[in-house]
Amino acid sequence: MKEILITNDDGFDAAGILALKEALSPLGRVCVVAPAREKSACGHGLTITKPLSLISVGKDSYKLDDGTPADCIYLACNTLYKEHNRKPDLIVSGINIGCNMGEDVTYSGTAAGAMEGAILGVPSIAISQLLKKECDRECDFSLAKKVAFDLAQKLLAHNPLPKRRFLNVNVPIATESKGYKITELGVRLYGNDVAKARNPRNEEYYWLGTHELEWEERSDRASDFSAVMSGYVSITPITLDMTSYDDIHTLTQWVR
Repeated sequence: MKEILITNDDGFDAAGILALKEALSPLGRVCVVAPAREKSACGHGLTITKPLSLISVGKDSYKLDDGTPADCIYLACNTLYKEHNRKPDLIVSGINIGCNMGEDVTYSGTAAGAMEGAILGVPSIAISQLLKKECDRECDFSLAKKVAFDLAQKLLAHNPLPKRRFLNVNVPIATESKGYKITELGVRLYGNDVAKARNPRNEEYYWLGTHELEWEERSDRASDFSAVMSGYVSITPITLDMTSYDDIHTLTQWVR
């Protein structure tokens, strides 16, 4: 039986991870290890300054008290699976409530869950569902479930990716997609992403993450944004090597 590990950054009780578990269960044993509370935009953080508590809440279901998605994957692979001297066959992070395209990937806890899987040598997918508005918290996961099942099934049968890579998948708002498009990360425009307000004691406070979805279109329209907004499921291969190879020669000359 195939071993599938899933996590998210919306929290253990989020609708997206419940939908993901339901979608992937026909493919093997699904183990849920997710943050106890929402950790959206936590990035690829590991908790190294305090102990973590892994709480069992049923068969093959665990929540990590105040942990990040990367913590969840790291801990699960190095405890739950290591005890049985094996790794998961597949890691899937999601289904995120809201897209993760362009520079979102650097902030996203959802992407970080898949990234940690890639670091640990496990085929990994991050999957996110586009919302009608960025502030929405409810969405229809029916298409995302189909996509998760299909891509997981394909990856379990054959992993085409070299080591230290994962798939970042974004699903459009639709009951059926136009198909898959292999894409590049686009350029997201964040604009004024700070909302200022005052509490009853007249003290200022701030909310981040309030800017609506905007992006800079590529001339070849090969971005994840363009694909999803055109009704396609975007699949972007992500590599952990962030070296800017195009700049190495220029910088070598610059430092001389």
